[in-house]
Amino acid sequence: MNANTVVRSGFMSTVLVLTLMFTAVQAKQSVVPVNNNMVCMINNAVMGKPQIPVVVNGKTYYGCCENCAAKLKDNRSARYAKDPVTGREVDKAQAFITSTPEGDAVYFESRESAEKYYATQEK
Repeated sequence: MNANTVVRSGFMSTVLVLTLMFTAVQAKQSVVPVNNNMVCMINNAVMGKPQIPVVVNGKTYYGCCENCAAKLKDNRSARYAKDPVTGREVDKAQAFITSTPEGDAVYFESRESAEKYYATQEK
């Protein structure tokens, strides 16, 4: 075996190890958050562009149009959702938000709650 073969073999082994490590990390981090500013928090839909920011009591919510912005300002219940795992009320401005394949926003109180939710969905 010459030196080039040894170097190539070592390189390929390193690539294989890194690929396996990356795959393991990806599997562990399968829950991907959505940026709050990409969500119309009235329609609870993930949009393809940043939404209109609405500041209420120092927190920023987002709506897709002026009607949604007005509802966010005037209606407390529009600014809150229920975590599907814990059942607790979640402030949409502070939520960990994910998206369904259909583009619906799902609000969680934490990443851990989202991970539990998606772990039960995969089974």
